[in-house]
Amino acid sequence: MKTLWAPWRMEHVLGKAAKISGCLFEPPGKASFDKDALLLYRDTQNVVLLNRFPYTNGHLLIAPIDHIACITELDPLGQAALMDMISKATQILRDNLKPDGLNVGCNLGKVAGAGIADHLHFHIVPRWEDDHNFMTVLADIRSIPEHLLTTFDKLLPSFQQLLVNTK
Repeated sequence: MKTLWAPWRMEHVLGKAAKISGCLFEPPGKASFDKDALLLYRDTQNVVLLNRFPYTNGHLLIAPIDHIACITELDPLGQAALMDMISKATQILRDNLKPDGLNVGCNLGKVAGAGIADHLHFHIVPRWEDDHNFMTVLADIRSIPEHLLTTFDKLLPSFQQLLVNTK
């Protein structure tokens, strides 16, 4: 039998994960990245975070800087910038993690499944053929084959290159 490890999820599973102060999508400071916060990218319009409690490795969260709840609250330039970042992040995941597919979407409102309903954010979830097979169905368990910080280190150079290209 093989062992599947995802130890960083245990605090979340048990409901013991430390609560963050403020909004997850508004990491303190002005740095363009922060490993402790799993912040891969920040510019004047958007942030990209690695999900601390992912469905799969590489699960990204992308949000506008502005604390808004719905995509209808973004002006056209904000909508375009958010969609552009979703597109670029999708390509970064494809280039670095080589998934067979990706789920991209957002949940608007708590009843729609938004865990954080007051700050608009999109999920990009890489998927691989047979990535969770029977485990999720039978035991409500997901296996994550790579440690979060390893994934962070793998993706960060590509996001840093985005900042270089925009200057």
